[in-house]
Amino acid sequence: MDLFERVANAPVVPPRLPLVVLLTGFTDAGGTVASVVDYMREDLEPRPIVIFDNDALLDYRARRPIVTFDQDHLSEFRSPRLELSLVHDALGQPFLLLAGYEPDFQWERFVALLMGLADEFDVGTMTWVHAIAMPAPHTRPLSTTVSGSRGDLIQAHSVWKPHTQVPATVGHLIEYRMSEGGFPVAGFVMLVPHYLAETDYPGSTLAALDKLMTATGLVFGLDDLRNDNREYLERIEDQIARNDDLARMITTLEQRFDAYAAGEFDGDERSRDDAAFDEGDLPSADELAAELERFLADHPGDDEHRRWE
Repeated sequence: MDLFERVANAPVVPPRLPLVVLLTGFTDAGGTVASVVDYMREDLEPRPIVIFDNDALLDYRARRPIVTFDQDHLSEFRSPRLELSLVHDALGQPFLLLAGYEPDFQWERFVALLMGLADEFDVGTMTWVHAIAMPAPHTRPLSTTVSGSRGDLIQAHSVWKPHTQVPATVGHLIEYRMSEGGFPVAGFVMLVPHYLAETDYPGSTLAALDKLMTATGLVFGLDDLRNDNREYLERIEDQIARNDDLARMITTLEQRFDAYAAGEFDGDERSRDDAAFDEGDLPSADELAAELERFLADHPGDDEHRRWE
């Protein structure tokens, strides 16, 4: 079974373009990747080149498609999409975008085919982002961990450098295989405040797009996202001001984060990392998230289009 089909009359792909990979699935703190995918699809109008086969790659029972029931009939079946597309940024600069769901099956075959396409289109670089929850305050710049083969980006942007084992995603496998193949690769892990991980956090979307711009030289228009984030943070600060427990929790996170950033922890680098990001006496993510989610549900604001999940 073929894993993809080429789109008839697809646009011609210039050589040496950056490839951006955005796959939703295992973990997506703050709805970061999903929101970046929405931004790319809604604002930049990608032109598909290759469409991957859902029946070969997707576990429908684990991630069921959405069907619309309209009073007495079914009016829409929304099939998931995984596509390689040609996109242009705000300045008209072209790039390749692999966006959609993370494949459930045939990882090695999928990655091998993607690498074949990267060779065919003479891809210049590959950059991908994903997001995990961290006990860090939203009042500080959102931090990242960077991996891959681009030492300049790792040196400049990797704030937390753990030595650990984590469950892999297809994105990790793409990075691993493409690094082996000699492609310049950068993977950005967005470290989203753990108490905001179950909301759609515009700040993490902004940070992810900023890292993509840094790694690729692309330019994205972010004014609407900045306005969304400003309103979001105003609502968060409103809730914290009303709740002394939340305020104390945020203060504890800020003190721990600032001490880590200033290098004030004793011992080796691993001890410093553990001290900075171990929750220990820090607030429970569930407790803090529950407080904030209740507030956000009671005060939805004017941006009704945003999904509070």
